[in-house]
Amino acid sequence: MDSLTEWATSAIGGHPAVRSVCLAGSRAEGRANAWSDWDFVVEADDFGTLARDLPALSAPLDPIAEQWDRLSPHYCWMLMLRGPTKVDLIFPDEPHELEPPWEPSRENLSAIDRHFWDWVLWLRSKEAAGKPDLVATESEKLFQHLLGPLGATARPASVADAIATYRDARDRAELRFGLRAPRELESAVADAVAG
Repeated sequence: MDSLTEWATSAIGGHPAVRSVCLAGSRAEGRANAWSDWDFVVEADDFGTLARDLPALSAPLDPIAEQWDRLSPHYCWMLMLRGPTKVDLIFPDEPHELEPPWEPSRENLSAIDRHFWDWVLWLRSKEAAGKPDLVATESEKLFQHLLGPLGATARPASVADAIATYRDARDRAELRFGLRAPRELESAVADAVAG
């Protein structure tokens, strides 16, 4: 995984709009677990240009999913790689307005799916780190923003419960909307999280 630091340093740090990139969080502090994400704090002079270029800069990692964090107070570009491995590019100087709960539709069901599997891998890392209060708070947020809008009726009691609840709600939404969300991200994350 040193290659991720090399990628961040060269691909992101080498962009003309970027002032600095540094590894942060549990990986930088030596307290990571098997599910921990890779957080990179990025400072940029021209965020708009960099944001436009992020998909191309991320392409060499062959991400399964990439998206902006809907619920971060600052912009955060999230990647999910095979493994699974979660990578977050955090822009602390770029404020972001928190987005409302999802309103599921045929057009956004795949985006909801990407959001769920990214969130549940992050949640599993907090569960493994022994942070039950944070897990409970985030599970409530997951219910309010994603599971509830899909039709779930109760906050999940664990990560495994969240997965079961999500699959049931997503499957019902797929029938309602007449489509099937891609399963590649689920295949990468579900077994690893459950194990």
